[in-house]
Amino acid sequence: MSSPAHPPATPSRAPATGPTSGAASARILVVEDEKDLAKMVGAYLERAGYAVDLVHNGHDAVDAARTGRPDAIVLDLGLPGLDGVEVCRQVRTFSDCYILMLTARDDEVDKLVGLSVGADDYITKPFSPRELVARVQVVLRRPRSAPSSDRGEAIRTFGDLSVDVESREVHVAGQPVELTRTEFDILAVLTDRPRLAYSRRQLIDEVWDAAWVGDEHIVDVHVAHLRRKLGDDPSSPRFVDTVRGVGYRMGTG
Repeated sequence: MSSPAHPPATPSRAPATGPTSGAASARILVVEDEKDLAKMVGAYLERAGYAVDLVHNGHDAVDAARTGRPDAIVLDLGLPGLDGVEVCRQVRTFSDCYILMLTARDDEVDKLVGLSVGADDYITKPFSPRELVARVQVVLRRPRSAPSSDRGEAIRTFGDLSVDVESREVHVAGQPVELTRTEFDILAVLTDRPRLAYSRRQLIDEVWDAAWVGDEHIVDVHVAHLRRKLGDDPSSPRFVDTVRGVGYRMGTG
């Protein structure tokens, strides 16, 4: 967090362009040190109907996320002060808003590091502003509660693992497990139909949205972190099994 000497964030507003959709109730925080790019992204998001705040460094990003309570954050990885990874880590201590990371390098290190601290998605520069808006629209269409059918029990048990869908609480051997929203949603889908082997695409359709486009291996990253938090050994998992050539399904625990 910022030091006491650092003034509170005063995010600027994106240029008003006139909303063209019914999304104005959602607030987006754009964190990008390239001010022209931030203004352009903000303008596209405003045009899509969102309320947009702009900040240009990591310290202000954490302050603005805390005070402005955005529904989603578009977060550049390479920021002055706190970088995007540290911003994401700090924001995750008090907010479960959706976070879409921007990275200037198309390599697995940036993607894995960004997602390991709770980012929901990533997009690589240079990118189309329309694609970025589409990604934001997709995550904001995700339900606030866990995706589940009426067939599932409110509390699902698999050995030592219990998943309370209504309260979004997870316990292993009686100990609480803190999951990100995306990690919980994946677990909720898998536990809803535990005999079904889900492909990456099926999980994306269930958790993200059928309209989501991008690298489907994003699922593998989230599953890896989900397993780690559940204490699951990938070579011999108790809870989340790998179905070779297909995807993932729940184990018996």
